[in-house]
Amino acid sequence: MIESLSRNLKADARHWQIAALGALVLYSFVYLDFGAKPLFTAVALATVLATQWVCSRLWRRPFEWRSALISGLSLSLLLRTGDPMIMMLAAVLAIASKFVIRLNGKHLFNPTAFGIVFVLLATHGAWVSPGQWGASIWMAALIFLLGGAVLTHAPRLDTAVAFLAAHFALLLARATWLGDPLTIPLHQMMTGSLLIFAFFMVTDPRTTPDSRQGRILFAVLIAALCHWLAFYRQVRPALYFGLMATSLLVPIIDRYLPERRFEWRLPPALAKNAAFGLTLAAALATAVQPAVAFCGFYVARADGKLSNKASMVVLARAGTETAITMASDYQGDPKDFALVIPVPTVVKQDDIHVVDQAVLDRLDSYSEPRLVEYTDDDPCFSGLEEIAVTARRAEAPKDKAEGVKVEARYSVEEYEIVILSAEQSDGLQSWLTENGYRMPAGAGDVLGSYIKQKMHFFVAKVDLTRMKLAGRNFIRPLQVRYSSPKFMLPIRLGTVNADGPQDLILLALTRHGRVETANYQTERVPTDIDVPLFIKDRFVDFYRTLFDRAVAKSGGTSVFLEYAWNTGWCDPCSAPPPTPADLSTFGANWGVSPADDYHYNASGPFLTRLHVRYDRAHFPEDLVLNETKDDDNFQARYIMNHLWKGEAKCELGAKYKDTVAERGRKEIESVASLTGWSRDMITAEMKQSGEPAEYRHHLFDWLFKD
Repeated sequence: MIESLSRNLKADARHWQIAALGALVLYSFVYLDFGAKPLFTAVALATVLATQWVCSRLWRRPFEWRSALISGLSLSLLLRTGDPMIMMLAAVLAIASKFVIRLNGKHLFNPTAFGIVFVLLATHGAWVSPGQWGASIWMAALIFLLGGAVLTHAPRLDTAVAFLAAHFALLLARATWLGDPLTIPLHQMMTGSLLIFAFFMVTDPRTTPDSRQGRILFAVLIAALCHWLAFYRQVRPALYFGLMATSLLVPIIDRYLPERRFEWRLPPALAKNAAFGLTLAAALATAVQPAVAFCGFYVARADGKLSNKASMVVLARAGTETAITMASDYQGDPKDFALVIPVPTVVKQDDIHVVDQAVLDRLDSYSEPRLVEYTDDDPCFSGLEEIAVTARRAEAPKDKAEGVKVEARYSVEEYEIVILSAEQSDGLQSWLTENGYRMPAGAGDVLGSYIKQKMHFFVAKVDLTRMKLAGRNFIRPLQVRYSSPKFMLPIRLGTVNADGPQDLILLALTRHGRVETANYQTERVPTDIDVPLFIKDRFVDFYRTLFDRAVAKSGGTSVFLEYAWNTGWCDPCSAPPPTPADLSTFGANWGVSPADDYHYNASGPFLTRLHVRYDRAHFPEDLVLNETKDDDNFQARYIMNHLWKGEAKCELGAKYKDTVAERGRKEIESVASLTGWSRDMITAEMKQSGEPAEYRHHLFDWLFKD
């Protein structure tokens, strides 16, 4: 009996799929900041099993727990929500669809895709995170091993290969047409979420055509539809919508290309082919750990010096309406300043504004990483004092160039604005050159890509006379508003004249929740760390070094979350929350009058602060953005604890002494781990600031003496 059970386990490909998906779920728990959560995974698994049991009884069919587990694990990997009831609804619909929506003895839709698409369309609390798995080579190799092991059993490897081949061919054709480098389609192909979809969703034997020719045709059609949805309709969950729509063609394909229907149990000899691959992949899943900027580029008059090392962008988004405020980091004579920014539509004069730098500085201060101070309460009496400390900072034209059309000219405050369209990059370069601008090397190829995407170009320069008349000697932030389904930040032009990696701070204001990047992995910076008191005087160095190490640990390919919070309140606040008037200035005035005062309630827009350090090698694509429904609060917060120095003549006083001594040791380890600073240096700094960790026990001998 035991031997028979063992043969059955080996022969059924679903066991391998459960093992592979389970390994990915465990990896997601441990290593991904915005991956699967144990609670929601438990809800999904319990619900799919319960629904499968109920439906099996109602339809008088065998209880197929394996298929239910596959759907539950897939939902926990791919669907994100902050509400367990939404996950439960998706799980119920996924399983029920197999019993209710059937044709010719097969369920029509992939159960997981059906559940995901339904809750995306019918609820306001679900989303998918395409960038959550990153796009690294080792992650791609891991998923290839896991997926290949499963599909050798199914067997449906032909479907996955056909889908990936068609998808890559379309990406390569698009890159060739746009003049983009090969690194862009290669980066798009290594996205973990795409590979999970290819190996575990497209290949479902119960919802794919029965014949090999039919499956290949099916896979090619999905790739084509997903490509159109993603690039021409700007649909973030394009993969799932594409799969659902193409599934309607499966009965037709089966009719004209018939073949024997798939059975789960296969000869045991086939099972041996994948055993080694799955074992190796499972070991890799548990052993391997995952290893600034501007929207446009500067051009210079004559030999003006170009500089583009760090900058800040505020992006307010509601539906298709976008307002982008750009704070220039330009260093040099204002007369040499000029800026070229790709925009998806012709911008009207009423949609161009100049913003007071102080307003942007307030939003920056409100959201930046913060150092907070707590004073330990009397161990014999409960009490707490809190102070928030803001993070300190480190420091008449020619119009006849071929193919270039001047769509509009505006004068806005101290800026002269020109909106251009172009048919070819050579013409745009000629226009800029003929109008006295020096183009940086390598700009032509990037400009050509934007031109073929039907982007327009926003060219801004400073009118020095107006600037002096206004009594200003600095360049103020410039804001552009437009309506477009594209939710992205064009950063490729920012690398053209950059001297090394750049830092970009993106402050995103949205209606519902946190913003993340859909084509790069978004990670949280380390937070809620106890640090010694001397960090107060070295916080800039501390955080800068911490961020440098976080970037290096990610392989230089991640975007980092530093803040996510509703603007109506904060705890602790590093600066006063933005007023309704401030938010309206940035275009985030949805349903709120600037005269209203909604501080310290939950009615304000949601603010996300993303920090990315990028260069052309690690960030070949523009940032594609995705607004989630995740409204969980997050802030980069580092905590200093002042000692209680009063008398403590109670039993807890002695325990407090040991607690503080242990805390001092942990602070040394934390700072050393986050920054790479030596423990001896940290200890010496603590001693110099009056907090000598090695003498803490001696210090408390007199504090707690009788």
